[in-house]
Amino acid sequence: MKKLYIETYGCQMNVADTEVVFSILGAHGYERTEDMGEADVILVNTCSVRDNAEQRIHGRLEQFNQQRRQRPGVLVGVLGCMAERLKEELLESGKVDIVAGPDAYRSLPLMLQNAAPGTPQINVLLSREETYGDVVPVRTDRNGVSAFISIMRGCNNVCSYCVVPYTRGAERSRDFHSIVREACDCASRGYKEVTLLGQNVDSYIFDGCNFAGLLRLVAESCPGMRVRFSTSNPQDISDEVLQTMASHPNICHHIHLPVQSGSNRMLEKMRRRYTREWYLQRVAAIRSYMPDCAISTDVIAGFCSETEDDHRQTLSLFEEVGFDAAFMFYYSERPGTLAARKYPDDVPQDVKTRRLEEIIAVQNRLSLESNRRDVGKTFEVLVEGHSKRDPAQLCGRAGNNKMCVWTDSEHRAGDFVRVRVLDCTQATLLCELEL
Repeated sequence: MKKLYIETYGCQMNVADTEVVFSILGAHGYERTEDMGEADVILVNTCSVRDNAEQRIHGRLEQFNQQRRQRPGVLVGVLGCMAERLKEELLESGKVDIVAGPDAYRSLPLMLQNAAPGTPQINVLLSREETYGDVVPVRTDRNGVSAFISIMRGCNNVCSYCVVPYTRGAERSRDFHSIVREACDCASRGYKEVTLLGQNVDSYIFDGCNFAGLLRLVAESCPGMRVRFSTSNPQDISDEVLQTMASHPNICHHIHLPVQSGSNRMLEKMRRRYTREWYLQRVAAIRSYMPDCAISTDVIAGFCSETEDDHRQTLSLFEEVGFDAAFMFYYSERPGTLAARKYPDDVPQDVKTRRLEEIIAVQNRLSLESNRRDVGKTFEVLVEGHSKRDPAQLCGRAGNNKMCVWTDSEHRAGDFVRVRVLDCTQATLLCELEL
């Protein structure tokens, strides 16, 4: 069998896609390896959301090409969003033999068969039907605890800063029967948690089944397994979804709800289709149904024409919501997006950096305050494995997605345990086993 090595960058959807690629190529005689030095095929599954993600991939391609030079016959390929966005540039670079977009993975066996020095293969056609719903992924979680299940692909929102609609195509939902089958298969294989993935899960719809209905089907079909999901869109998350979460104990009380800015002017320019007031109303709804629900978010500092007042509104929204966690970045112009075509990237880099640092400082404090409120509480935690800092300790996540660590020699990855929070850091709850 030929050996296949894949590196994955970016979102959880890319992790799920890599598992699909392992499955497709595994059925055609390719065996997974984690040693690049023995691989016959080296693939990188890429992200184009920010410029630094693409720059990192360019650096890795130099490393992959050392293997190509040292071992003639080795094939190098780029998959995913960067393949879709930079197809011509990648082909012209001479560094890759395969360029395959997110909807082209079924063609990889033939592309690899036909690839040869000087004859690179490319397929970046986007589809309105492809969901890979019939492909059984090869799971890559080493501990066999958590699995990702892609429920839909693409995005129709076309936010002005975002490249995803151009790299992943139009939104389409997967047959809910196949999703439930995959979740049940994970349960039968001993997985204890699944995460349902989509660019905007709240717009899922298939044959009359909406996202709330899908959540209910998965939770009730696999009552012994935790259910998570990502990502929600503030304009679409419904009370029906919140009611479903509140009424099923195995659906985790954590919602990732990207806000991007606290300024209505910026939200309109970003084409986010909701206001600050709407966002806060959704937060209030979440907490009315689930007072213990953790809320995390994404935010962009320094978007086109952002003023100090816009920035202060973002800081004040963070204070008003009190996010448990956040992913925070400064604006990175993405070629081809509406913002790149229409708006100058006119906030100086030093201003972007300073504003981002101020947001991070606020969130660091809010995260610590949130964790301190959990001291003395008891949580059920799914063990993920040993702590990286101390092999005598185990680590795992509570239902609110907070990382817990505790001393334990009795349990192992995949066990559910109850722990009591003794102390905390900004990022971690420090616990003991409940006696």
